[in-house]
Formats: sequence, structure tokens, C-alpha cells
Amino acid sequence: QVQLVESGGGLVQAGGSLRLSCAVSGGTFNRYAMGWFRQAPGQERQFVAVINWSGDGTYYLDSVKGRFTISRDNSKNTVYLQMNSLKPEDTAVYYCAADRALVGLRTGQAAYEYWGQGTQVTVSS
Repeated sequence: QVQLVESGGGLVQAGGSLRLSCAVSGGTFNRYAMGWFRQAPGQERQFVAVINWSGDGTYYLDSVKGRFTISRDNSKNTVYLQMNSLKPEDTAVYYCAADRALVGLRTGQAAYEYWGQGTQVTVSS
């Protein structure tokens, strides 16, 4: 059974930084594209960033480009989301997810088979 566990969320002031981690167990991590999604209160869950299985391909939501960086360490079965210059509108529950299909960088939620439980990020103004 594949399990994803996020960590690193918290409360930060606007302009600050957080680094989210997602540890994956029970599967073949280095064969998955990994994505980060977020869901703010009263809103639908949205795509944030994705990284391919080898780590040399990434894609971002326009509003986080230049501020967020997704990376992965296949030796640790972990994907990261470094978030800098945080804004109040980044406040959400952040989820990591795994895509087994090896078809590129996908942004739709339906492409992802496995999901973590989420970690709360709150940015105060």
C-alpha cells in the first residue's frame, strides 16, 4: 500500500518561507511523477506544482512561479515544496500526490492515484 505523509506546514507571516516535505512509502517512488495541490476554505482543490520521475522536469501554477520550487530526492523517497515570499492568498491545506502513468507533467487531479492527508499552511498579513 502506497502512503504519502506531508509535513512542514504552519503559520508564517507574509513574505516568509516554508518548506513542505512529502515522504512516500510502499511504492516505487522513482517511477512516479509527484504533484502538490492546495485547497483553500470554500474553494476547490487546485494544482500547484509537479515534478517528473527523474527530477529534471517541473511545471507550476502561474501565481507561484518564481516563488515556489518543487524538488525531489529519490534516495529518500521524498518530494519537497520550497515556498518563498508567501502571501495570504497562499493559505490552504497543501496535499502531495503521486502519478504512476509516466506520461509527463500532468496537472489534473484525476491523473493522481495516491494522495497524502494534507498539511495546513497559514500566511498572516
